[in-house]
Amino acid sequence: MTALPPLVEPGRELSRDELARYARHLVLPGMGPEGQRRLASARVLVVGAGGLGSPALLYLAAAGVGTLGIVDDDLVETSNLQRQVIHGVSDLGSPKTASARATVAEVNPHVRVVEHRERLTAANALDVLSDYDLVLDGTDAFATRYLVSDAAEVLGIPCVWGAIYRFTGQVATFWGAPPAGVEGVTYRDVFPEPPPAGATPDCATGGVLGALCGTLGSVMATEAIKLLTGLGETLLGRLATYDALALTWRHLTVRRDPDREPVTALLAGTGTGTGAGDADPYAVFCGLAPVDGAVTADGAVPADGAVPSARTAVRTTVRELAALRTDGPEPAVLDVREPWEIELAGLPGARPVPSGAFAGDRAGAVVDDVTAWAAGRSVHVLCKSGARSDRVARQLRDSGLDARSVEGGMDAWTREHVASK
Repeated sequence: MTALPPLVEPGRELSRDELARYARHLVLPGMGPEGQRRLASARVLVVGAGGLGSPALLYLAAAGVGTLGIVDDDLVETSNLQRQVIHGVSDLGSPKTASARATVAEVNPHVRVVEHRERLTAANALDVLSDYDLVLDGTDAFATRYLVSDAAEVLGIPCVWGAIYRFTGQVATFWGAPPAGVEGVTYRDVFPEPPPAGATPDCATGGVLGALCGTLGSVMATEAIKLLTGLGETLLGRLATYDALALTWRHLTVRRDPDREPVTALLAGTGTGTGAGDADPYAVFCGLAPVDGAVTADGAVPADGAVPSARTAVRTTVRELAALRTDGPEPAVLDVREPWEIELAGLPGARPVPSGAFAGDRAGAVVDDVTAWAAGRSVHVLCKSGARSDRVARQLRDSGLDARSVEGGMDAWTREHVASK
């Protein structure tokens, strides 16, 4: 167990309103007015205003952290409300950063909120993180987790990490350059390699207990407060795992990998991910983006002349798919969303096979079944927004099928369909 000195120095004296607001903190042993002033002077970045970021932001704001940065490029959707408690019905369709900022202002007007309404990439991560003392990573993408950990190690700041799946969760504190005499551990020490692309279901396919987010997010906020003020013993060097159904916690000791080279720079690449051949290097590292660029729906070779491989992301736009459905034989459309998603908004004629069926022991049989159904046709794979369809299309291409991911998924189809009416 690791006790660390306070991460930040005390700030200005507290106002009368703040003394009244934080009265229950001020009487805590080890906190007092000085600890509260440390919180007021602290700058904390929360990556992801979702299931874990929501409770973490609420409790950090209530605790009086002076500056909270929020990174998220997503909009609030109905399916978020089951667990992302910083958002409400009136926020539907709004940027998550704006919704979170408004809620934080209601919780504590003394907190300054900085919105980073963008996707964190290798191109901007160092600039964003450099303004903060501490970062909390509550994202559900492996590429972002490696990116946040690497950026934090390069900048020498600690990272509180959390992850959830169905009824279980994990929390740890990582710090590549802690104070002298303390062994540093990072995300890469615990998870040296990402899992194979598509091997781990996302929330849409695996599900997550909403209340679990509150438990894990609150622990992440607690870790942040301890680091900022020097209270207690942190999770640096330990990985805490939680089972909500059994209501049990386990702590695993984690160590720095002696053979791992320290991270001194982010993975090479432009990191913008805005076009062919311009994929984020962390997405490439995690097998989520092709090294040789994207390919158009007709299979055209990229401008650099690279030959498309089975791992290349071949995509069809919704307009191209609509034209195929209008002008020729019915195309083979594979809908890999969950049954409840299809019930909310389905595409007539599409064959439903949830993306989770392409993982596990029966994956080979499912691929064979799809191959037989396609009968030599190109398969257009559809999901909600394009992430799951990309994974399934790559898997089908690995098996020899001409599979294309429908870019933007059902969301894009709905927008185009409504716009054309």
